[in-house]
Amino acid sequence: MLLTGTSCAGLGPPEPAALTAWESFDRAQAERFAALALASVAREYPNKPMHVHTGPESARRPSDLHPAFYGSFDWHSSVHGHWLLVRLMKRFPDAAFVPEARRVLDAHLAPDLLATEAAYFETPENQGFERMYGWAWLLRLAAELHAWPDDPDAARWRASLRPLEDRLVAATLAYLPRLTYPIRTGVHPDSGFALAQILDYARATGQSGLEDLIVQRAREWYLADRAWNFAFEPSGEDFFSSGLNEADLMRRVLPQREFAAWLDRFWPAARAGDLGPVGTPAVVSDLTDGRIVHLVGLNLTRAWTLRGIAAALPAPDPRRRAFEVCAARHAEAGLVFVFSGHYEGEHWLASFAVYLLTGVGL
Repeated sequence: MLLTGTSCAGLGPPEPAALTAWESFDRAQAERFAALALASVAREYPNKPMHVHTGPESARRPSDLHPAFYGSFDWHSSVHGHWLLVRLMKRFPDAAFVPEARRVLDAHLAPDLLATEAAYFETPENQGFERMYGWAWLLRLAAELHAWPDDPDAARWRASLRPLEDRLVAATLAYLPRLTYPIRTGVHPDSGFALAQILDYARATGQSGLEDLIVQRAREWYLADRAWNFAFEPSGEDFFSSGLNEADLMRRVLPQREFAAWLDRFWPAARAGDLGPVGTPAVVSDLTDGRIVHLVGLNLTRAWTLRGIAAALPAPDPRRRAFEVCAARHAEAGLVFVFSGHYEGEHWLASFAVYLLTGVGL
């Protein structure tokens, strides 16, 4: 199956359905996304554990290593699959999927299971496990539960999550001062994505020390950046634009006027309406290839970062409209392939779609 990119440049507003995809998100769509997550988070195989073996005794099945987050092919996808269920339950509390979602969350977010998950990170060989992509999604899950204090189940799951949450906060506080340079990549380790997610978590939960560290690191790493070369994006397996992730972080860090001026330096061509390669949704040539299908995710993450960047600019700024139109084009190009019938994409793309459609981080 081939998706041919259609440039945003020179086009008028997209069709209303595409432009308002997030505004028209409804219960029927939520049911379909929840069904993908429910089918994945309890599915143990196929599985990519990313586990460091220290001897024959360490060869264990995924559900033994990670009794809460063993499904969805890998740990981080399982975590954000659980986040998806919480996010959608809050928005559609009477939807048909909610009873099953509560049952699954009750089974997986149990205190003893999450204590085992936390203990996994204590061993020396596992301290870098899922750093920092999986950490960011776990803290996004914690922030989602934190924002649902009036639900007794959510309060219980939040309490159960605390040991793992605290372990990853401590790991973040220890790691960021040692990370001399940011990681700039179109896949999991990208620092811009992780810092944006963890900054939202820190602010939502009132952790000023964590917030201050992230703001400090973002300014040290990114404030002086000039003329990001979007010509080198995307690579063939990207699901992030590292440049857009950086801008999506800096709009959280800088006041509006300072951010608008920073964006002029970072992406000068955008002021003239030239979005370069970002102006064209990525072409996805094979939905059955687990790496190439990343490009579906790239279209979704480009959409949410462009949407966030646009929202952070002053209303008269002409870049706002260009970014909003391009976000809608990318959303259309990404959403059409979330339900592909192939587990290579279906075990994770629904979470990215829900992140976009429900306006996370705005």
